[in-house]
Amino acid sequence: MTTLHSETPAAARRRIWTLAWPIILSNITVPLLGLVDTAVVGHLPDSRYLAGVTLGATLFSFLFWGFGFLRMGTTGLTSQAVGRESDSEVRNLLGQALLLAMGIGTLLILFSQPLISLGLWLLDGSEIATEIAAEYAQIRILSAPAVLANYAILGWFLGQQNSRVTLAILMLTNSVNIALDLLFVVGLGMTSDGVAWATVIADYTAFVFGIWLVLRQLKRLEGRFMRERLLRLVAYGELFQVNANLFLRTLGLLFVMAFFTSRGAVQGDTVLAANAVLLQFIILTSYALDGFAHAAEATIGRSVGRRRWDEFGHAVRAAAWFSLVTAGAAALAFALGGQYLITLLTGLPEVRETAGIYLPWMVAMPLIAVWSYLFDGVFIGATAIREMRNSIFIALASYLPVWWVASTIAPLEYVNHALWLAFLTFSVVRSAVLVGYYWHHRRTRWCHQPNEPAPPATANRSR
Repeated sequence: MTTLHSETPAAARRRIWTLAWPIILSNITVPLLGLVDTAVVGHLPDSRYLAGVTLGATLFSFLFWGFGFLRMGTTGLTSQAVGRESDSEVRNLLGQALLLAMGIGTLLILFSQPLISLGLWLLDGSEIATEIAAEYAQIRILSAPAVLANYAILGWFLGQQNSRVTLAILMLTNSVNIALDLLFVVGLGMTSDGVAWATVIADYTAFVFGIWLVLRQLKRLEGRFMRERLLRLVAYGELFQVNANLFLRTLGLLFVMAFFTSRGAVQGDTVLAANAVLLQFIILTSYALDGFAHAAEATIGRSVGRRRWDEFGHAVRAAAWFSLVTAGAAALAFALGGQYLITLLTGLPEVRETAGIYLPWMVAMPLIAVWSYLFDGVFIGATAIREMRNSIFIALASYLPVWWVASTIAPLEYVNHALWLAFLTFSVVRSAVLVGYYWHHRRTRWCHQPNEPAPPATANRSR
């Protein structure tokens, strides 16, 4: 038997930061692509193209986000296999995740017509914008296998504590997309179809690059792909169980966002626009908090795989330290400079004024939501996915009643405050449930168990 030395708290903080910064940097590149798409299409002579592309892009943001479990589930299971030093399991998890991603992506293409029609009907855009969005979507859906396979690849590398792949793939995707946007729309005179084809080609370029990186990594792993693991449905049991719960969790989050948007929309365009501006505050905060949560997934999964409960505790505390500092800094920045940020995001005086009224909610939000980001990362790493699923639906049970009661008794001018109160309540309950689950498992399953000896050094060892 070999005994692996336990990681110190300082080493845990270094590991969390090393994993987090490429993810944070890659997150920052995401809005850049949206800005370029908007700028390119926005300079076409007819504004209907901008409306159509915006509608179509929104549809795919929701659609592909719904399959984000392919990244999260792969990260948790892979990181635990790395902790167990099982190269064969690491290798076969990749094969299973890729086959699952390609299968779902192919089904999305086959059933694209009803999916697109339903999605655009729910988004309820104008007739002209919906027609253009449908044309855009029929092209964009062709990238589904590549997008979902890229999720699996990113999750697999992150599970091996290699987050720089995320940065490399996203930078390549966005660079190719921006270059092709300019070539197709500005150079060749295409319209929304040019933007769609640019995205499809960029996604497949990233997929090819990702496969090249995968092949390089596989040369460093012992073992081989096992046919019975890849072709027998029963072998996918753990992956299906993890991903099914993650999918249900994501559906719950999608419902929360859709309900929030729809209730804002019925209050008029100004309130809808103001809420959209303030949601950008949450997105900005999530860029950093997601980085630390993803780092926690990989580090904690490795600790669980190694059965090193002291390392588990160090990783949680390190991720919590970075997350809380980030949330505190965001709350302070929104309190002191929130009005200036609103001014940067919109030039419409009535939207600026309305957003300013609800700005205090944004000061409170990071301090509450930080716990859900942090413990999502903890539970993904530990593959305690049912707890994550439960937290969403328990929080939903408070979200809707709080909205109904508060909006019923509030004067008309305070109805949007009632909506933000319900949203904040959802975050409070979700965070509280996750914290409660964590302390329960910490007493019964994690951290208070004795460390187990590492597996014997064999040829089947992750490098």
